Amino acid sequence: MRTDKASRRLIYNEFKQKPVNFLNMYNNQPAAIGAISKPNIRAILFDILAIGFIYMVPTISHLLSIKLYLLEPMRIMIILAMVHTRRENPYILALTLPFFSYMISGHPLLVKSGLIAIELAAMVFVFFTLSRYIHRFAAIFASIWISKLLYYGLKYIAVITILPEEPLVGTPLMLQLATSVAFSIYVWFMFKEKQSPA
Repeated sequence: MRTDKASRRLIYNEFKQKPVNFLNMYNNQPAAIGAISKPNIRAILFDILAIGFIYMVPTISHLLSIKLYLLEPMRIMIILAMVHTRRENPYILALTLPFFSYMISGHPLLVKSGLIAIELAAMVFVFFTLSRYIHRFAAIFASIWISKLLYYGLKYIAVITILPEEPLVGTPLMLQLATSVAFSIYVWFMFKEKQSPA
């Protein structure tokens, strides 16, 4: 009994002399717990929103009798992710949204889904690379059209090999130019707002 009492007293004295630093315990938490942060939660919520939006595009198009795919809804989601979420998140969406759209609606075709995924991922990469050196308006506009040229180059190969009935250009070029300008203005404005002093 005396030994037990002496052990408890020794432990009590040690805690009294070296109190537990709960802040250090929090800072040394496992990476899996630390990874659940506000930016990660925001990225997850955005991904759910993006998937839901792509899921609803065919229904909305039918209800409104508008071909929403001409406005490039997947590109819209990627650009929003580039502006409002973590840097790796646009890559995740770029490589998954086209295939998700194919699985739920059969559009675009599987081959085109792969080409679109490459195009969107290339746009993200080119934008983040160019934005280090040039104005963000020019960076996003250039990244859109560089990725489009890549897409049309790959699509041309697909058309002459496995997709002979598929038109090379499905969306009018003037509409593509107009949406590119609108996307570029949005990106420029949003990054300008982020950099402006509160």
